[in-house]
Amino acid sequence: MSDHKQIPLNRMESGQRGKVIEIQGGQGIVRRLEALGVRTGRNITKVSSMFMRGPVTLQIGNMQIAIGFGMARRIIVELD
Repeated sequence: MSDHKQIPLNRMESGQRGKVIEIQGGQGIVRRLEALGVRTGRNITKVSSMFMRGPVTLQIGNMQIAIGFGMARRIIVELD
């Protein structure tokens, strides 16, 4: 059992890093996120987000992307 904390991406603090361990949802959302580079096993860093709702910006490698709040809460991340 891992001693790292697992939380939805939308609950991460700006600047926190972690690894994607699960994407909750149907094939449509999984395919859309994979097209953006968000896949199980990838390391990501949360760059910023709006208070409560709004887009969430994250960094994957050298690329920054913005996703919606609803999509971000379906991505489960294990914090570093």
